[in-house]
Amino acid sequence: MVRDRDAAAEDSPLLVRGAAADDLPAVEAFIRPFVEQGRLLPRTSDELEDLLSSGFVATDDERLVGFAALEVYSPKLAELRSLAVSDECRGRGIGRRLVDACLRLAAERHVFEVMVVTSEDRFFQGCGFDFTLPGEKKALFFPVREEH
Repeated sequence: MVRDRDAAAEDSPLLVRGAAADDLPAVEAFIRPFVEQGRLLPRTSDELEDLLSSGFVATDDERLVGFAALEVYSPKLAELRSLAVSDECRGRGIGRRLVDACLRLAAERHVFEVMVVTSEDRFFQGCGFDFTLPGEKKALFFPVREEH
């Protein structure tokens, strides 16, 4: 659990903590607008429920203002998924703290590398992500269907 006060947060407590099962309704409601705007891929309730065990929520005075999860595929690879920060709280370092929490979890689980699929390249590059994999390999994708 990480707690601190951010100068831009007008002295309100910001808490980043591991997500709990009872966070599911709030997380579903929180990410819904991001999905509707095409900023996040849709997640079923079952998918989100599975992600909560390796997910993190950011709260500001008990109000959910951010979410991210780590999905571990193997000891070699995990994916940072569903990172979202409320628009009114962007620029306060919340996204970075959620990413850091996921990366710490990956390190604790001895995962070799973490990937992210995003349209926010610069943000993730600022967090240390890069376009290439070890050995100059690149991830390529082929869409099998047109919709998510």
